Amino acid sequence: MKDIQILGVDLGKNSCSVVGLDQAGRVLLRRRTRREGVIALAAKLPGCVVAMEACCGAHHLGRLLVAQGHEVRLMSPEYVRPYVKSQKNDDRDAEAIAEAATRPTMRFVALKTEAQLDIQVLHRVRDRLVGQRTSLMNQIRSILLERGIVVPQGRRSLLDVLAGLLSEPDASGLGARVRLLLDDMIDQWRALDARIKRLDDEFAEMARNDPAARRLATIPGIGVMNATALVAAIGDGATFKRGRDLSAWLGLVPRQATTGGKPKLLGITKRGSKYMRKLVIQGARAALPTLAKTATPLGVWLRGLLARAHGNTVVVALASKLIRIAWALLRNQTMFADSGRAAA
Repeated sequence: MKDIQILGVDLGKNSCSVVGLDQAGRVLLRRRTRREGVIALAAKLPGCVVAMEACCGAHHLGRLLVAQGHEVRLMSPEYVRPYVKSQKNDDRDAEAIAEAATRPTMRFVALKTEAQLDIQVLHRVRDRLVGQRTSLMNQIRSILLERGIVVPQGRRSLLDVLAGLLSEPDASGLGARVRLLLDDMIDQWRALDARIKRLDDEFAEMARNDPAARRLATIPGIGVMNATALVAAIGDGATFKRGRDLSAWLGLVPRQATTGGKPKLLGITKRGSKYMRKLVIQGARAALPTLAKTATPLGVWLRGLLARAHGNTVVVALASKLIRIAWALLRNQTMFADSGRAAA
């Protein structure tokens, strides 16, 4: 076991498959063990490379292995898949993980700290609460529509219509049981609003106390939500060599095709985190009207783009540019300046 240089681990909920390779790539060890067994096995080995897929529990296990003196390499599962041989099983997956970790051009995922994982958990919980609130609002709209009451789009319009209907029970045409049901649904709506507001306040506090998030929050269209989510996802951005690499990681880079010998841009790849991409695009859509009216280099670029491209295309292009600006601010530890240059 002292000759093991690469330890490939295929993580499972309960049991894990482990494959050890020597310097020449020969398999010296095959074992199936629980997660606690992986830590015990690694403790008996001299410092080596431990390769895993970046999945649930990988960052926690990776920090424990780093504390033992090992080098942990996390990879996206899609980059490991080409190295899996036929007759796929857990042992072959572990072998593919170990082999993929030896490739010089492989892209690795940085280990996340416990604080980063905590922020990501809060973002996932908030996203779930927002989805529940949207579902509740749509159900209220459908209940009213079944009774011939059409509500204009918008949250405020729905609240105004509900206030009018429930304040005049005789004129509303709603039965007593339906009014009670709507009262209960409005209470649920308010409870969801309160929980989301508490999380928003917590994100705002994080952005004030974290230097990286504070720098990112100065970028138009990024704000508190996107800043904390980006810091939790990429840290200081050191895993990306260029801002374009971060944009490609979020799937904001357009695909290319060749038609008649001429390159043609298609839709974006939509790879990476759907949640992060949604936040960035929504932020860009909100900031576009204001930025397009400014006399800054960014405003001039946006006005030229709006004159020759569809609005949705401009939104995605702006989102990609904002992400590249965010990477530059993280790497250079600077603040955003409207002039187009970074401020110290």
